[in-house]
Amino acid sequence: MRKYLYVMSATIMAAFVAPALAQTHIYVGGSGGATEQLFKEKIIPAFEARTGSRVTYVAGNSTDILAKLQAQKGKQELSVALIDDGPMYQAVGAGLCAPVQNSGSINEIYPNARMVGDKSVGIGFIATGLAYNKEVFTKNGWSAPTSWNDLLNPKYKQKVVIPPITNGYGLLTLVMMARLNGGGEEKIDPGFEVMTKKVAPNVLAWEPSPGKMAQMMQTGEGALVVWGNGRVQSVVDQGAPVEFVYPKEGAVVIMVSGCVVNDGPQAALGQQFLQHVVSAEVQGMIASRLGWGPVNNTTKLEPDIAAKVVFGPEKVNALISPNYDIINAKRAEWTNRWNRSVEK
Repeated sequence: MRKYLYVMSATIMAAFVAPALAQTHIYVGGSGGATEQLFKEKIIPAFEARTGSRVTYVAGNSTDILAKLQAQKGKQELSVALIDDGPMYQAVGAGLCAPVQNSGSINEIYPNARMVGDKSVGIGFIATGLAYNKEVFTKNGWSAPTSWNDLLNPKYKQKVVIPPITNGYGLLTLVMMARLNGGGEEKIDPGFEVMTKKVAPNVLAWEPSPGKMAQMMQTGEGALVVWGNGRVQSVVDQGAPVEFVYPKEGAVVIMVSGCVVNDGPQAALGQQFLQHVVSAEVQGMIASRLGWGPVNNTTKLEPDIAAKVVFGPEKVNALISPNYDIINAKRAEWTNRWNRSVEK
């Protein structure tokens, strides 16, 4: 009888403990590689130690995570999604993100890291601009590029490399060409005209692979490119004679962004995790390891790190924010048009 009571008591205790443990476990979706490594090694352990919770990181690219959220609508497994801003606006538009709780470190982020709708926030700034091989430019007697319009200069014929429109950097190049020629997201025709007639003749390759892009920059085959500052910095860190340029008209911001999943499990803990990610301490880690500019305006960085990322009000406020409401609605149409007229 005593043994029976013991077994029954243990069973009852397990029934109470198991749900308690389940309530402190969240799943976070984010990109793999160096990002996954940093989250697993530093960011998540610090959060788990502070909250007594458990966090499982689910790696995937932004479009895959968006597709997972769409497929699991109403029965979500993820509590937090960390994806690029373009797909994030799609997620918000589809009702997949919950309102961001305005507390803690959320109140310390820059205004342009507060994304439209207040259902997601930026967790890192990346600047899209120009980069060039200094040795090639010196050899040819060319001065350093300063403007998006340098992409139109015929002296760079077959020396320009731009990722395709599906990569994102090509898309933002199209948007900037439109903006600088009397159009914009809502009037894209001028952008296509310039891309087709003036930029495309200079393009050696529409390169989607980051590895191949880095190689072309290192060798000088790609003397002038459109890319993100973090990507360029990784090439510089390998010893290549390459430099990133913030165009005088402004660099276009790409934000890695985060949201608490609407109707996802453990929403309150998800809000705490999002606040943790944008805290000054974690933003410092992200800047140092991943090269994303801090969105928290109280973040302190060593001078050598600060010089490599989008840091401080001056650089942050100069970033150009694309209108993804229009872009996402037109993305498929623009991609088809690009394939017919620009990259052919």
